[in-house]
This record gives sequence, C-alpha cells and structure tokens, in this order.
Amino acid sequence: MSIRIGIMGYGNLGKGVELAVAAAEDLELAAVFTRRDPASLKIRTQGVPVVAAADAAAWTDKIDVLIVCGGSATDLPVQTPEYAKYFNVIDSFDTHANIPTHFANVDAAAKAAGKTAIISVGWDPGMFSLARAYANAVLPNGTDYTFWGPGVSQGHSDAIRRIKGVKNAKQYTIPVQQALDRIRGGETPELTTREKHTRLCYVVPEEGADLARIENEIKTMPNYFSDYDTTVNFITEEEFNRDHTGMAHGGFVLRSGVTGGGAKHIIEYSLKLESNPEFTTSVLVAYARAAYRLSGEGSFGAKTVLDIAPAYLLPASPEEQRSHLV
Repeated sequence: MSIRIGIMGYGNLGKGVELAVAAAEDLELAAVFTRRDPASLKIRTQGVPVVAAADAAAWTDKIDVLIVCGGSATDLPVQTPEYAKYFNVIDSFDTHANIPTHFANVDAAAKAAGKTAIISVGWDPGMFSLARAYANAVLPNGTDYTFWGPGVSQGHSDAIRRIKGVKNAKQYTIPVQQALDRIRGGETPELTTREKHTRLCYVVPEEGADLARIENEIKTMPNYFSDYDTTVNFITEEEFNRDHTGMAHGGFVLRSGVTGGGAKHIIEYSLKLESNPEFTTSVLVAYARAAYRLSGEGSFGAKTVLDIAPAYLLPASPEEQRSHLV
C-alpha cells in the first residue's frame, strides 16, 4: 500500500514535492491544496484533485502525510500548527532563530490531535543539521562553521517578495571565500555573521514603488538581512526573466577540532545543488515516509531531523539497508 501524500501550496516547493512523489515507488499523490481558485490550477499528475485550502480538514482520513509548502516568514508559523490538528505534517521552516518557538507551537497541536509532525526539514535546517550533529558527536572539542551558497535562497527571496511594492525578487547568498579558506587551512577563528556571508538581492519593483523604502526594509529585516552586508539591485522584469530564473544553491558544513591525543581534524560536508527546490522537496518526501512510520508506532508530537533514525527515511527493508548501506 502506498503512502498517501497531500501537498499544501503549489509554488516552487509544491511542484518539487509532486516530482519527488512521482519518482518514489512507495508514495502516491492524493491531493493538492491551494489558496487560489482550484479550477485555475493545473498540476502535472493526472487524476489528482486540486482542492481549496479551506476544505483541507475534510481530507483528514484520505491523506497519510501533508507536506506544507508555504514560506517561513508568515505562512508556516500559522499553517503547520493548524494542519497538525488534522494530519501528520512536514514543513521546511527555516528561520533558525525561531525554530524553538515554532517547534513548541506545532508540538502542542500535534500531541493534542495524536499526529506526528516533523518541522524544519530540508538541507539547512535538515541535512546540514545532521552534519553538524554527527561532527559534534565525533569531535566534541572543536568549532562549527556553516557556509551557504553561492546560490539562491528560497526563504530569503520569498521574504523580499512579501514587501509592499515588490513585484518579484531573487536573493543570492555568497560565502566569503577568505573565511572559508582559513577554516579549511586549520584555523579556528571566531567569525561574525557578516564575516562569513554577503547577500545580493535583485528586485523588480512595482511601478511607482518607493525604492528607498524597499531597500531599507530589506537591509533592516531581522533574521534575514540585518546582520549581513546586503546589496540591493533594482532591475526590470525583462532582466529578471533573462538572468535570474535559475534555482541553484549549495553550501558547506565544517567542524575543526582535536581528538584526545591532540591530533587535528577537519570534517566537511558539502552540497552543490542544481535545483534548490527539487533537492529540498526530495528531503521533505523522505521525511514524510518517516512521519508515516512514526505515526503508525504512536510516536506523536513535533520532531526535527535530529530525532529521526536514518532507517525511517528509506523505502528499503531493514535487511536491504544492512546489506547495502552499513
């Protein structure tokens, strides 16, 4: 029996989830929910209903896991706790500073409803969180460093697009190469946020928009831009469509430390992604499999990737996993 997946929201992430589900033999797409007019939405998968988001609760017995594909700035803090009342849920909430609060809100809703929720799933937070955790366990005497990019941040781009007067926007995160080279060389400097990354924004303003206000709102936005050297470039829609439609991203997690005898070690995990949303949603779908299994075991409430055993993510049997992966 296939695991029945629902998609809440059909933007870049929702479309990526659809592709990932189609590629998985043990999953099937049951429904796509949208805040738009369902009749206006055309999806890839034939025969799958498109349903108004307001009617989602009526599908509680028809979906095993709902993947919530909203933005972290304003959607997920509201949507994930709400839908955890009716479904096992997965989200990609990526505002690191607010994860504890989001976790608590989702945990309360999921436990009250007897549902399983896995939050902050993706590559950071997500795969990078696991890399940091394993490296800390192995090298307790050390220092962590995380670099993002060069590439497009979906969450930061979404945050810019929500500013009044912005028609479209793309934000690129750029690691400071000098800082990365120092760490790879064995140094363990204390680096500020500003010393590790810069942020480069390309914004298509609406006609007559106050450009100075938009630029100021971007550069002073807490948790997104205020702690970085940020450059804002205003461009035309034609320039945006010509030069900024790609979704590549990636990054590095490093831990530099010493073991008991004083030997120095560097652990590095890196990702180079041609499509940020397609990779992110492949992670979401793997954790949907885990949520389904945990729910079946009665393990309810909110969880993060740190709480999930790797075996729960794989479609292969435990015997196959031990044979091929251990």
